[in-house]
Amino acid sequence: MPLYDKIRENPTITVYIWKIEESENDLAQGIELTPHCQTRLNGMKSEMHRRGFLSIRHLMAEAGYEDKDLFYDDAGKPHLHDGKYISITHSHHFTGIIISDKDEVGIDIEKQREIITRIAHKFTPIEAYDHIKDINDLVRKFTIVWGCKESLYKIYATIGLSFFNHIYIKDFEFSDKKIEGQITYKDNTSYYDLRFLEFEGFTCVYAVKM
Repeated sequence: MPLYDKIRENPTITVYIWKIEESENDLAQGIELTPHCQTRLNGMKSEMHRRGFLSIRHLMAEAGYEDKDLFYDDAGKPHLHDGKYISITHSHHFTGIIISDKDEVGIDIEKQREIITRIAHKFTPIEAYDHIKDINDLVRKFTIVWGCKESLYKIYATIGLSFFNHIYIKDFEFSDKKIEGQITYKDNTSYYDLRFLEFEGFTCVYAVKM
C-alpha cells in the first residue's frame, strides 16, 4: 500500500497523498482506532468514506503517528497531541494530510469538475476571470481558487467566515510556484502562502500561515 506522493515543502512541513485502491479490509490491517474513531467509522454508510478514513490513518502512520495521537476541537479542526499542526482532506479516491512542526497549515483536494463554473460566483468575483476563454482552464482556475479558500478556512476554523467576503486570493498564473492568500475578518488580517499541484483530474492545494 504505497504512498501516491510525499512532498517535503521544507524541513518542517510535509504533505502526504494517498490514492485509495485497496479494499476496506486491506486498509483496516495494522490500523488501531480509538473507541471514538471506531464508532465514527462504524457509522459511515459509504464504503468510500470508510476507506478514505482508514487511508488517512495510513498517511498518519507514514508521518509517525497513530490514531490516538489525533483529536478534534469543538470547531471540528484536527490537532496532534504533540503540538504539531495537521490538516486532513478526502476527495473521491484521494486523501491527503499536511503536517507542520511550527506553522499552521491547511490542505484540500478537489476533483476538477465543470459544475464549479456554475457555482463559482458564490465564492469568488467571477468577473475577474472573464479573460479565460478555455473552459478547461476556467475549471482548473476555479478549482485552485476554491482549494485555496478551503485550505485557509481549515486553518482559520471560525464560524461566520465567508469564502466570498473574508478570504482573498491574489491572482496567479498556472506556472506560479506560490499563491498569496489573505483573510480579513472582524478587523483582523492574516496572510498565507499557498501551493498547488494537479494530478489525474484532481487539484491539491495546501496553505501555510505566514
